[in-house]
Amino acid sequence: MDEQAAGAGHVFLSYSREDQKTARAMISLLEGLGYKVWWDGLIPGGERFDKVTGNALETARAVVVLWSKSSVESHWVNDEAGRGRDKGRLVPISIDGTLPPLGFGQFQFIDVSKEGLRASGPQMQRALTALAALFDGEAPALPKPRKGPALSRRALVAGGVAAAGIGATTIGWLLMRDNSPGNTLAVLPFDNLSGDAGQQYLIDGIAAELRARFARNPVLTVAGQTSSNEFRGRIGDAKGIAAKLGVAHLLTGNVRTGSGEVRIAVELIEAATGYSKWTQTYQRPLENILRLQEEIAEAVDAALTPQLSAGSHKESVKRSGGTTVAAAYDAYLRGKLLFENPVDEASDRAALAEFTRAATLDPNYAAAHAARARTMGVIAVASHDLSERHSLVTEAEKEARRAIELAAEYPEGHVALAYATLFGKLDVIGAEAAHEAAMRFGAGNPEVLSRYALYYARRRQPEKALPAIEKAAMLEPLDPSLFKSKAQVHYAGGDWDSAIAAARKALEINPKVSSVHGNIGNALIQQGKVAEAAAEYALEKNVTLALPGKAIVALKQGDQAAAKAALDQLIKETGKATLFQQALILSQWGKREEALTALESAYAERDPGLLLTFSDPFLKPLENEARFKTLLGRLHFV
Repeated sequence: MDEQAAGAGHVFLSYSREDQKTARAMISLLEGLGYKVWWDGLIPGGERFDKVTGNALETARAVVVLWSKSSVESHWVNDEAGRGRDKGRLVPISIDGTLPPLGFGQFQFIDVSKEGLRASGPQMQRALTALAALFDGEAPALPKPRKGPALSRRALVAGGVAAAGIGATTIGWLLMRDNSPGNTLAVLPFDNLSGDAGQQYLIDGIAAELRARFARNPVLTVAGQTSSNEFRGRIGDAKGIAAKLGVAHLLTGNVRTGSGEVRIAVELIEAATGYSKWTQTYQRPLENILRLQEEIAEAVDAALTPQLSAGSHKESVKRSGGTTVAAAYDAYLRGKLLFENPVDEASDRAALAEFTRAATLDPNYAAAHAARARTMGVIAVASHDLSERHSLVTEAEKEARRAIELAAEYPEGHVALAYATLFGKLDVIGAEAAHEAAMRFGAGNPEVLSRYALYYARRRQPEKALPAIEKAAMLEPLDPSLFKSKAQVHYAGGDWDSAIAAARKALEINPKVSSVHGNIGNALIQQGKVAEAAAEYALEKNVTLALPGKAIVALKQGDQAAAKAALDQLIKETGKATLFQQALILSQWGKREEALTALESAYAERDPGLLLTFSDPFLKPLENEARFKTLLGRLHFV
């Protein structure tokens, strides 16, 4: 036993004397799967916790505890379970339906009392999944369950991509997240009990940061922010909300601030019953809010995914791009509120000022550097001053790389770099590495998924774009912008029916969402349904879609005068800002030289619309032109 205890990679089995028969069955099952199991036979009451047992427990990769009526009363089992819990290695199994003792209620125990110790049983599969996650890809393969889909081996290993050695250019990541019902969660907006509306940015920020942290957990599937925020203040209908979001658990809470302190009450609700599964109230000095968020996240992680260790606070900050400086965090949240609720360029610049303040207060705050980069990229794209645009893009790229240097696994740094490279520099292939890295570390983030999908849709690679956008839509079932993006992905791939269906879903969620009628009109034109397309363009309020659509409909109907009138109106109202859209009309008109000239002028203006050059079917008449191929080369499509 000493030799086995000293060896790496063993399972420590904890149980009581009365459960010896069941314990031996468990040992046989685990050893049959290829695990090394350390056990010390019976643990009589009063026997000393000797050095051998202690060493075996300290070096174990996993601690499997068999809870029962007798083991919950055992001092030794409680001690061993406590050590497993504290090290993040606990896999708790109830063999007779007994609840774990006080101190372990926050862990999601696995009840095998009804099915017994069958490796193929659904509950035992959960236990084996939890066990495999602790072995970082070195655990033996699991047997397939008798019912339901076979478990992907890749879905069982914490760390997923890195552990399985999946190439960055594959889409196997979609199979790696555990989408079992028990591991799905929505974080609803927290209630503000402070009596101060000015604190709402802080309270919303707490929920958003928790949501982002859970999304990085490889065995949790987390509903997106937009969909979750639809249920602000509506927790009374827990079952209905969970059904609409497609999750098994809801995390809700309330926050009260005052006198330099913050009090957060958090509740984890099980959707199937509508009852609370775990609840806790925390009260700390306001400057400790960052660590408090980690405590809450670790407790929820433990309740839903006991197979994962939350790791140290320092490691968590590194992965999250976070800070330990409360004032920097406050500035970051203020900037985030401005950035996510833009009014005009002034609000974007105000957000940039807050992000700059956060990065100044903590120069090692990766999230602040990433946010600065992203905001500068957005301002640059909107700017008509080419000199300012160039300087902003250069600085955005520098800031994004700084964020990545500080926290290589923080996806937002890679998102910011991808944005600066793609929209700022119009370098399509140059943005590939950043998109892949963002996906590698942020595959649970709907925005990362959506941007990844749109990127590969523009490159006409549906095998990557489609799975990503489907995953994003699953995580954000109530976000109209997400379904607008889904429509664009299908349109780029030539699937007109799916493009129209996704666009109509966006309108169903929010009839006022912009640009969607124009997108439907574009797809209808490709189907030859000109009259129906005209009706959609007539409903479109975005002139950059409505007027080109009106012109192309007129061309399809043989009315060149109406087409010219629409084109002239577009030029008059938007000027150089719509050179790309003007090229679409000219291409459909058969005026190839003029269309190519418009595209080249758009390139000189660094028009981000050019990112659609390779995928927009309205430019198909130009695809064999030498000037068109040269432009694709400049954009690094080829």
